[in-house]
Amino acid sequence: MMKHPAFYTSLAAQCKDGRQRGVTLVELMVAMALGLLIALAAAASLLISRQGFTAVDAASQLRDNGRYLQSLTQRLGVQAGYRDVRFATDTTAKANQAYGAGTPPPNVFGLNNASRTSTATWDAGTTRTAGQVGYGSDILVLRHQTSSSTPDATASDGTMIDCAGVASTAVPTGLDDKLVSILHVGVGSDGEPSLLCSRSGTGAAPYDVQPIISGVENFQVLYGVDGIGPGNTTVPIPVSSADSIPERYLRADQLTVAGNDAATYANWQRVRSIRIGVVLRGPPGSAADNTSQTFYPLGISKGSSGGTVGSGFANNSTDPGTEYTPTVDSRLRQVVTFTVHLRNFQGEY
Repeated sequence: MMKHPAFYTSLAAQCKDGRQRGVTLVELMVAMALGLLIALAAAASLLISRQGFTAVDAASQLRDNGRYLQSLTQRLGVQAGYRDVRFATDTTAKANQAYGAGTPPPNVFGLNNASRTSTATWDAGTTRTAGQVGYGSDILVLRHQTSSSTPDATASDGTMIDCAGVASTAVPTGLDDKLVSILHVGVGSDGEPSLLCSRSGTGAAPYDVQPIISGVENFQVLYGVDGIGPGNTTVPIPVSSADSIPERYLRADQLTVAGNDAATYANWQRVRSIRIGVVLRGPPGSAADNTSQTFYPLGISKGSSGGTVGSGFANNSTDPGTEYTPTVDSRLRQVVTFTVHLRNFQGEY
C-alpha cells in the first residue's frame, strides 16, 4: 500500500527539527547526588538492622547465661550439706574426721572481694585491688557428699554433681569426705572475665579450674543467717535463737572471725539462704546505648524510705562492686539477681 506523499514530508520535517540531546553536567550531578543519598540510606538501614540483630542476639545470650547460672547455683545450694545415707544418722564420735572433736568446717563458705588460685586450699583467697579483673567480686564455696543408693554401696549413684557438672562415682569414707565446688571470677580462656569453677573430688588440692560462664565481670554474694549478728563470737550459739528463718543478710567478712575458727565455723553453719547478684556483659558493639550506666547486682531496694536507689544492698565503701559503674565500651550488660534457699541442715553433725 502506497503512503501519501504528505507522510514523507512530515517525517522529514520531524527528522530535521528533532535534535538528539545529551545530559548536562548539572543534571548528571543531581542524578549522582540522588543515587548517593539512596545508597547511604540503604547502608544506614543495613547497619541499623545489623546492630539490632547483634543487640537482640547478645541479649538472648545474656539471658541464657543468667538462667544457666541460676539453675546451676540452685542445684549446688540444694546439695550443700548433703550427707550420704551411710552417715545420715551417724551419732558416733568424729574419730575419722580431720577436725577431731572440734567444730566441723562449714558446708557453705565465702570470701568477700577476693580472688583465688588453683593450688590454694578450699577456704583461701587473696584480697582484690582496684583495677583487677573482677574487682569487688566474691568467692562462694559449697560442699557436699556423694550419694549412694544403699549404705553398703561401693559406688555413688551419680546424682550429685559439682560446679563443673561432674558426678563423682566415689563413695564417702568419712563425714568430712566431701566434694568441693568453688565459684569465683577470673579470666577465661577467651580473655573475657568469666565465672570459674574450681572443683575437687577429694575435698583437697589440687583443684581443677574451668570457666563455666563467659562475660561475668561482677559476682556478689550475701548470706541469709539465722540467729546471729555480724562478727558473732558466742560459741556455742544458743539453740533458742534459731528458727531456721534468716533474719538478715551479711557479707562473708561479717561471718568470718579472724583467729577464731570455732566462731567462724559456727557462724557459717547458721547460713540459711544465699543471695547472688551478677553483672553479665556481651561482646563489643552489642549495646545500642553508649551512655554511662550504673548497675546494682544485689538489687535496687532502698535502705530507708529516704535512701537512694540501691542503698539497701549497695555500699562500695564496705562491699566493693555492689554499686558498679563500668567504663563505656559499647557492650550490652545485664544484671541477674536471685536467692538460693538451702535445703539441708548446715549445723554440726
